Formats: sequence, C-alpha cells, structure tokens
Amino acid sequence: MLAVRVGQHSDRGRKEVNQDFYGATIPEGPPLSSKGVAVALADGIGSSAVSQVASEFAVLGLLEDYYCTSEAWSVRKSVDRVLAATNSWLHSRTQQGPFRNDMERGYVCTLSAVVIKGCTAHVFHVGDSRVYRLQRGVLEPVTQDHVWISGGQGYLARAMGFNPQVEIDYHALPVEAGDVFVLATDGVHEHVTERDMAAAIAERAHDLDAAAQAIVAKALANGSPDNLTAQVVRIESLPPPEGSELHERLVELPPAPLLSPRDMLDGWRIVREIHATPRSHIYLAVDVQTGAPAIIKTPAIDRREDTAYIERFLMEEWIARRIDSAHVLKPVGHARARTCQYVVTEYIDGQTLAQWMTDHPRPEVESVRRIVEQVARGLQAMHRMEMLHQDLRPENIMIDANGTVKIIDFGAVSVAGLREIHGPRDDAVILGTEQYTAPEYFLGEAGTPASDLFSLGTIAYQMLSGRLPYGADVSRARTRAAQSKLRYRSVLREDREIPAWIDEVLRRALEPSPAKRYRELSEFVHDLRHPSARLTGRPATPPLVERDALLFWKMVVALLSLALLAMLFLHFGR
Repeated sequence: MLAVRVGQHSDRGRKEVNQDFYGATIPEGPPLSSKGVAVALADGIGSSAVSQVASEFAVLGLLEDYYCTSEAWSVRKSVDRVLAATNSWLHSRTQQGPFRNDMERGYVCTLSAVVIKGCTAHVFHVGDSRVYRLQRGVLEPVTQDHVWISGGQGYLARAMGFNPQVEIDYHALPVEAGDVFVLATDGVHEHVTERDMAAAIAERAHDLDAAAQAIVAKALANGSPDNLTAQVVRIESLPPPEGSELHERLVELPPAPLLSPRDMLDGWRIVREIHATPRSHIYLAVDVQTGAPAIIKTPAIDRREDTAYIERFLMEEWIARRIDSAHVLKPVGHARARTCQYVVTEYIDGQTLAQWMTDHPRPEVESVRRIVEQVARGLQAMHRMEMLHQDLRPENIMIDANGTVKIIDFGAVSVAGLREIHGPRDDAVILGTEQYTAPEYFLGEAGTPASDLFSLGTIAYQMLSGRLPYGADVSRARTRAAQSKLRYRSVLREDREIPAWIDEVLRRALEPSPAKRYRELSEFVHDLRHPSARLTGRPATPPLVERDALLFWKMVVALLSLALLAMLFLHFGR
C-alpha cells in the first residue's frame, strides 16, 4: 500500500503576521488508493493585509474539496476543477472590496501542492513558492518561479486570485519508495541552499517535523525577512504498479458457479440464461424480497484465472454507479453480502441494436438519427467522467420497449482515475471489437473521446448502408502509412433516399486521423440533423466510382468492349 510520512513547520519570522498556510491529508481506507495523499502550502503577499485569508482558503479548499471529486476523474482534472473554483472566489472577493483596481492588495497568494497517487506524484504550482524532489541524495527543483524582474525588484507574474482564470503548472513524476519532496515558500528557498536542505533531511531522517524546523531555522539565521514555511514528504512504500488495495478487495471472492433456472444466489432466484459467450454468462434473475427483475453477469469459467479480465469484469458495476444518464445501463444495489464474483444491473425489456438492425435493414434516416443522438448522450455522460467506452458496437447497445437507447457492457471501459492507480493499459491489447475500433488503437496509441466517436460513426454508417465503411481494412492497417491509404466508401446508393450532406458528416466522423474528426460528439449529432453550408456546398451526388466502385468498373469494361467491337467491325467491314 501507499505509505507517506509528512513533516511540517511554519514561522512568522521577522513579520508581525504569518501569511503562509500549509496542510496535508493522508486518508485511510479506499480513498488512499482512489485519491492518494495531498500536501499543499500557500504564501500570501506582503503588500496585502488579507492575503493570509487567501492562503488559508486556497490550502483548505484544495485539501477538502479534492477528496469530494469523482474517483473516476484523473488527479489533474480533480485539482484543476478545485483550483479554478478557488481562484474565482478569491478574485471575486477582491473585486467586491476597496482594492479591486489594486490586485496586489487583494485576496492573492501563491500555491504549491503535491498529490501522490499510485506510483506517480502530481505537482501543481503557481507563484514563487517551490517544490523540490530529493532522489538518490540529489535535491532538485521541480517547479519554476513565476516572477518578473523590473528595476532590480521581483514581482509575481502569476498567483491565485490575480485574474478571473488561473494558469497552473502541472508535472506528473514517477516515484520510488524513499523519494522525498520538499515544499518551501520564498522566505525559505531564497535563504537556504539545496545542499543545506538535503543535509537537514538526512540528519533528521526519523523526525521529518524536526527536519522542516531545521530548514526554517537555517533560513531565519541566514537573514530571511519573510514568513517561512517548509514541508518534507517522504514516500515510505508504494503499491505495485499493476495492483491496488481496490483490486485486492475485488478479486478476493471466489468465482461464481454456472447457474441454472431456480438456483438461488445471495437472495436472487435465477429465471433463465439469456446469453453466454467465451467471456461471460448472463442470466435473468428476480429479487426474492421485492420480485424485481435484474440481470446477473458472471465470468466465464475459462477466464477465471485471467486476473486482468476479472478485474475489468468486476469494475463494470463500479463504473456504472458513477454515471448518471438515462442512456447508460444502471446498476442494481442491494444490501446483501456477496459470496462470489458477479455483477448486478437493471433488466432492459428490449433488444440489442444488432437485432434491431436485422429487423430494420432499410431504416429511415430519422430513425438512425434518434438512435445516434441517444447513444451520443450516453457517451457524453461517460466522457464527462473521463471514461472511454472503447467497445461500442451494436451488440453493446440496447433499445427498450419504449424506444430508449442504452449503452451496456463496460468491460473495456478506460477510466482516467483508475489508470493512475494501475498504470497505463497494455497498448498492444485491443479491448474492443476490431470492426468498430478506431484506427489509432491499432497504432498502439491511447484512446480519446474521438475514438468513441469513430465507433459511433461506424454504427451510424452501418445502419444506413448495411456494411462497414472500410470493411476489415482498419484492423489490418497497423502503420500510419497504411492508414493513410484507407479510402472511405460513400454511403449513398441509388436505391436509398439519403441526403448527400449526411455522407459528408459520416466521412468526417470516420476520418482515420482523430485530429481530422469532429472535436465534439455534439457537433457530429448537430450536423446529422442540420446541413451546413460547408457540407451542402459539395456536389449533391458523389462520383459513381465512390458510390459503387464495382459498378463503375463494370461500365468501364463494357464501354471498352463496345469500342473494341466497333473497331473490329470497321476493320473487317471494308
């Protein structure tokens, strides 16, 4: 497990008021794995009589609000959201006071923070306080001071509360057990050498509070005229890169057995098996207490020894609990303890999109739009939580009896907050179904929201045309050169009434390069319903070679044959 020790000390020094503020949070239980350890200090500016309020608000706000953000979010997104709100509040307080035209007398402070999660230290910084890392006996600064010099005097170029928006420097550093981070205000780091700080820590390795005190005392003795604050953070131990406390809790249960109708499982009565694949078994079950139907999903027997698969399988319910959307499958909660590995989700009375496509081989464009719009809303809810589905396909989309479309199956979902615990996935492994997987995955690149957009575009294309836009060529194109040769086949056909501009929308959504696709799902959905001048400015009907290459070449051969026959007739008719 992650284990961290923190030593801290602050002194007002030769000033009447200490405008520095500092703090650290080392949570217990699951938050230690999911959110990590947070340490922060802030330094008010001497020209302001209220900057100590800003320092306290900035540090306490970060240390409290960070742990209230979603576990699915990355550390950077969580801290950025908290600091943006904090900065806005500080700036507004100054604007409401008498010094709104003199920010250096308002609610302004510097801020430096370190969040240690998994095997990574996330460093956030604005102003002229500093963060150092002591690794293998060498102390080096991680941050740069945001200061500009004029007339031999230094002035803050950036700080919390200066402007309506704040630019925060960010660094993500891989760490090892034994690494030490030092956070210091300018009253310390301007008057103590890096060698002296490293020596103070080495001499007081078993008492980090004493080490922080020694660093502050050294700066004061060297003539520092400012407030002085130092924090010393040592990493005692780290979780293994591929595991975590959360993972251990999930996989400690035994595998679920094969189930049959009328079997009982933790208060659920099995009604029937709905579906079985090499990956899982899916059953319809009823809660014996309430009579409510639900879906129980268990791992396939052949995958019980696959630790990575079991982890992804059991995380499906965790993921579903963190998404609030009418278009994403919902989990079913119950208070009964589980005796084996399975997940429980809502029962959807309906059919998969794959079956719907079989039943509607020539759907109206409006029907396709309605389905795509609902799937897009589900994906947007996932993307807001920094989640990527990564396996969007017709079999993983359900349409209920009321026409509501829901995304199901989260076995391939990538969660930014969990990647920071377990480390990045093996990019050589394609978790999704290859026919619907975005081209960048085949280059070993990490996915983005544009990758899910590609999959949705593929599904829309298939609903309208009955085929895939690139056939099986995408999965075979494993280099950029090969992908540059992929050619989009028009969705337009002579026997279908599909607006030409719809084809241009799909063409852009299905660009092999993610940089050339739509930037937002909302833009893609909007263009499917509202033709723009950019789209309608193209020819109404693409060339025949794009619409039906086979027919084009048949006609070319026929014309050449007629020409040859005419030449022969003229030659022998003389």
